[in-house]
Amino acid sequence: MTSWREIIRDDAPSGPFRVAIFDFDGTLSLLRRNWQATMIPMMVEILKQETPTEETTEELERIVEDFVMTLNGKQTIYQMIRLTEEIRRRGGTPRDPLEYKHLYHERLWEHVRKRVEAVRSGAVSPDEMTVPGSRELLRLLREHDFELYLASGTDRHYVVDELRTLQLDAFFGEHVYGALDDYRRFSKAMILQQILHDCQVEGNQIVAFGDGFVEIEETVRVGGLAIGVASSEETREGINAWKRQRLIRAGAHWIIGDYRHADELVACLVDLPLS
Repeated sequence: MTSWREIIRDDAPSGPFRVAIFDFDGTLSLLRRNWQATMIPMMVEILKQETPTEETTEELERIVEDFVMTLNGKQTIYQMIRLTEEIRRRGGTPRDPLEYKHLYHERLWEHVRKRVEAVRSGAVSPDEMTVPGSRELLRLLREHDFELYLASGTDRHYVVDELRTLQLDAFFGEHVYGALDDYRRFSKAMILQQILHDCQVEGNQIVAFGDGFVEIEETVRVGGLAIGVASSEETREGINAWKRQRLIRAGAHWIIGDYRHADELVACLVDLPLS
């Protein structure tokens, strides 16, 4: 382990890397930080109201937290589909998963809106609402001719708007992907396959940055370098131990907390001598 990265696996591909793919929330953006504190209580509330369960709030919280975080990185709709399965399992009759997804977004937006407005008004700088070093990392990757892609489990129209709010949109151009109501038309696995085809690269030429299970698993599956971003979203300092454990379980090659050492990170990816 160095001061800025923890090497978890010794079978990481060595490139040459040509493409970098990023998750959004928790990996670049902090506008939706602590989204779990909205989703998990909402689901517990629904399970208690829409089923005859006799489980305690604490028991339901443990169950919900486990599946919510295991599915982190996939489209939000998959967490809502799992909620409907849990409702049926307890003898309830669930609503359409999209209805639950829209309810969640409405509740979360009450928190996110204040942060978005603070950035747009100039009260808070865009960099205060990103994982530290994000802008410099993206700049350096572009400087070294990386193709940059963003793929998020959050609905695409939110991602596009919030990426613009953070003034990071120019780095990605049209390469911004997010969840769709027709959820079968989008997945991170599909985006990776599209990148392999469109960029004419092999899997070992892709590096992915993410704080969730899915992007790590899918990157490893195609032979890419999976960098787990165990960001501490509230303090913007250090490593989130819970995220770290999840990312290691998902197969991450490296663990980092942020991008404060962007120059050293990029030097490793492009095989440059470290100063």
